[in-house]
Order: sequence, then C-alpha cells, then structure tokens
Amino acid sequence: MMAESSDFLNSPPKKTVRFGGTVTEVLSKYSQGNKEDLELLKHQLTDPEIKDGQIINWLRELRISVTYLTIDYEQLVNIVLKLPWLSRSREVVEEYLAFLGNLMSAQTVYLRPCLNMIVSHFVPARVVITEGDLQISDSEDEDEDIVPRFNTCHRALQLIAQFVPSTPRFLMPILVERFPYIKKSSRVMECYIHNILRVTVYFPMLRLEVLELIIEKLLKVDVSASRHDIEDAEEAAWTADKENAAEETLFNMDEDEDPPQVVPNTLNETMALPAAERLDLCMSVIFAYFKDICFNNGGFDLNKAKDLYKDLIVVFDKLILPTHACCHVQFTMFYICSFKLGLAEAFLEHLWKKLQNPNNPPIIRQTAASYIGSLLARAKFIPLVTVKACLDLLVNWIHGYIDNQDAGSRAFCDLTFHGPFYAACQAVFYTLIFRHKQLLDGSMRKGLAYLQGLNFERIVMCQLNPLKLCLPSVVNFFAAITRKYQLVFCYTIIERNNRQMIPVVRSSTGGEAPQTFTNPLDSFFPFDPCLLKRCKILIDPLYQQWEESNAEEMKPQKPIKPGATPDDEDDFLKGETPQNGALIGVTPGSYEYYQKSPASSVGSPPYKFLQRPF
Repeated sequence: MMAESSDFLNSPPKKTVRFGGTVTEVLSKYSQGNKEDLELLKHQLTDPEIKDGQIINWLRELRISVTYLTIDYEQLVNIVLKLPWLSRSREVVEEYLAFLGNLMSAQTVYLRPCLNMIVSHFVPARVVITEGDLQISDSEDEDEDIVPRFNTCHRALQLIAQFVPSTPRFLMPILVERFPYIKKSSRVMECYIHNILRVTVYFPMLRLEVLELIIEKLLKVDVSASRHDIEDAEEAAWTADKENAAEETLFNMDEDEDPPQVVPNTLNETMALPAAERLDLCMSVIFAYFKDICFNNGGFDLNKAKDLYKDLIVVFDKLILPTHACCHVQFTMFYICSFKLGLAEAFLEHLWKKLQNPNNPPIIRQTAASYIGSLLARAKFIPLVTVKACLDLLVNWIHGYIDNQDAGSRAFCDLTFHGPFYAACQAVFYTLIFRHKQLLDGSMRKGLAYLQGLNFERIVMCQLNPLKLCLPSVVNFFAAITRKYQLVFCYTIIERNNRQMIPVVRSSTGGEAPQTFTNPLDSFFPFDPCLLKRCKILIDPLYQQWEESNAEEMKPQKPIKPGATPDDEDDFLKGETPQNGALIGVTPGSYEYYQKSPASSVGSPPYKFLQRPF
C-alpha cells in the first residue's frame, strides 16, 4: 500500500528550524529523568503554525523510535494522533500513514486511540473562526477535499488491519460511540453513515452490526418526524414561498419584467422539516449502498443480495418490526425486495411464519399481518400469482381460526383474544381493495370464481365480527367492492356495529366532545406513501399508488336516506353500491394521506410460490 510513496520515503528530509535533539535522544533523556526536551518536543508538535517539512521530519524520527514509544509516552503519541495530517500535503499524508503502520506493528497498545482518531474524521471537519476570546463560527467544512480525506481514512483502517488482524473487533465499539447525535446536521449524518457502510465493504464481518446501528439511529429520527409533521412543514414552506413571491410581485415596479413564478415545494429536493431532511439523505445513502452491493457491472449478484437480505431480516426482526408506526425506515426492506422476486417471496414467507406462530407476542403477529397486507397491496414488483398464493394462505388460516373458535368459549368479538385474527382479516381486505381489478382482469368469470372460493361471507358473518374492529375506511371500501361484485353484503353488519359503537371522551383533544375510537387494532400500514423526496424517486416506480378512479367507480348511484335499511335487495340487484359519500376519494389507509399515482403495475414471470429454495 505504501509502495507508491517509496521514493519519497527514501529521500532525505528537508532542513527545518528545530530545537532539542532527535526523538531517540529525547526519549533516552526522558528515561533518565530529563523531561525538558520531551516537553519542548510536545510544544513544537502542538504549534498551530508547524510546517509540512517539520511534520515530516518528526514523523520519520518517530517511525525509527516506535519500539521505544511504550505506554509511558502515551501523551506524546496522543499529540501526534491529533496532528491535522489530513489537511496537509500529500507527502505528509503518506508519511503519516507509514508512521501508523510502524506504530501498529510495534505498539498495539495504541490501537484504540488510532482507530478513534481515524473514525473522528468520518464527518466533515469543523472550521472555527476565533476573534479574541470569541468564537464567531463553527461551520462545517465543505471543501472539495472531503472525498479524498475519506478515502485516506479508509486506507488507514485497511493498513492498520494488515498489522492487527483483530482490528474489526476493536473498531465496532468505536463506530457506535462516535455515531453523531441524531439532531446533528443532515450533512454530518450522511457522511458518517456513508463511511461506516463503506467500512463493511472491506470488513464484511461488521455489516450486521453496522446495519443494526444505522437502523436503530434512523428509527429514532423516523418516529420524531411523523407524516402529519412532514406534510404540515411542506405546506407551510409552500405557503411561505407563495407569500414571498406575492410580495416580490407587489413591489416590482418594472412593467417589462415578468413576475416571479412560484416553484412548487415538491420540485425542491430539500425537505422542509429538518428531521425529515436528515432521514431522506441517510436513507438515500442506504439505498445506494444496497444497489452497489447487489449489482456488479450492471448485473445482479444473487449471492451478495441473499447475504445482505439475511443481515437485513435480522435487523428487521430486532428493530423495525417491534417499532410501531414508523413511517419510512421500513422502505429499506421494500427496496431490497424489489431487486428480485425471490427476495420478496422470502420476506412474505418470513412474515407469514411470524403471523401464524402462536408463540410470538400478539402485537408482533398483528404487525406482521399489517406488513403482509401493505406489501401485497403496494408492491408493483409482486406478481398476481404471488398475491393469490398469499391470499390463499391468509384466508385458509382465517377459516381454520374460525373453525377452532366456533366451538370454544371465546367465540365473540374481543381484541384481547383475537388480535392476530383481526389483523389478518384486515390484511386480506386491504389487499383486495388494491388488487381486485387485477384479480378480475382477463377472465371476469375465473376471477369471480376465485373470489367466491375465498368465502368472504363466512368471514364477515362469523361471530368474531372482523368488520367491527378493522379500520372504517378499509371496511367501507371492502364492503363497496364485495357489494359491487355480489360476493358478500356487509352493510347490515356495518350498521349494526355502528349502533353498538360507544363514544369515548378523550381529554387529550382539549375538549369535551365525544369521539368514537375508530382504530381499536391500533393498526397502521407500513408501506403508506413515501413522503421523502429523494427516496420517492427510487420508490415510486416500484409503488402502487391509490388511484382516484377506484373511489370514483364505487360512488353510490343514489344517496342513501338516513332512514333507509342497508339490506335493501333492490339496490343489490341493480348493481348499485351503497356507501357513505364522505368516504369517496379517501384511500383506505391508517393515516389517510394519499398522493396521485404514476405508471401502471409491472408484472413478473409467475412460478410456484414459496417452493423455490432461497
């Protein structure tokens, strides 16, 4: 690694002004009790105006004397490690790397300080401008040399690992300790995550721990940036831009000059909410890392993708799955599953095992069902044959659950006992809402026969009453679709459930008006639309957006009178869809934040689901 600088290393040092003897002489005197020369050496090394030639001379002498640099000289070594070597000339950088190599080969006791020093340079340097006793600036250094500096840091880590094979084991705790505070600037977070992911390229044994570290930190950012906060901030930014443009137009007295145009905030890559901006940049780095690992020279590397998936699924189980209502970090799984259908099927199978395993906590089983439903509904890269296979698994499990409960003492609507059952029902309803057109495309007769074979009527009419505990938006759209295609009539049960709903007074709203608790499952759809602007560029082509036509075609042809009975057979026979008019245009989702859709679905070649080894 140091061959490229051999000519320089063999050249004589430049003449510079210095005081005291050589490093070897200074160390010898110190061992005899004479500390003055060592203090003088420390003072010269800490001089902020030290020249490159002086640094090179000192480093060469230190390289010769590394065998004497025991723990007794820890203070001197720490001063050398604090030298601003990365910002110096190439000659200084190469000499410093050579010093690190020599130091590690002779004194491994300094491994941790050396690693700590290198990792500290994984973020942009701080530029502090001081006038007297006042620091007037501590801005981040954005100079053009930042990429070469990062490259040099990674060279240094690899060099140290050549002399100390256990370097990765000592490096990981330092990476954890040095991780920036989550409210640091987005640039600092972006650079640090980029660099520690780069470490996993040459230290692959650290990848699982590094991914776990990154996801853990980003989840904290994610839960602090709710969908509501992100949308409010974007709307406020758009309003402010519009007002500023109006003021400029008002005071512009030049009639020949066109008024300024207001650029929609969606065209600006920067997120208005600082936490969302940090999350967007960091997740973009992760997505780029996934693509670089899984694609080599334009070709997909299945083995590398499988290894990465196995690490991610461990992190998913440990961190993402138990985190309720996180908005965006879970798109890491969505993105890697889009690389290969086998990855998506493996993820679905993993979630399915979580759901049907009674030994898992009920909340984990419910969340797994939410992930299954959301992925099947939203992922364009999942073909219809896989959707049908998953629906078959879910519906068969639901019917089996009903069979087991009908003869038991708990055959009644109760979330405490039957939470996973209700979550599975909601996943089926949600999937049908988004996929019913595809299921019926081609041959309407075959599509209807398939849907009738799922026996929704038994699910809806069972004593467990899933329509009562699923989200109202999902229930109403499901009822409209099944009503339209005469699969099952849900409105009698919906009306009966509505009459049984008891308003609950919630003091947290700041008022005394009663509110009906409409999300008893406390459910959410993990793959609701991505609001992060940079990530959306990658996610949207893979993502099934809600189409307004889905709601428009289910509009009732005549309004439902307040006193009318919902089980009126005339409406059913005429093919009309009784539905609450207020639901039209509302996407069936937990937060009901929706965006318009891009291109149509992308199909994949069908093959037997969950039978091919991964």
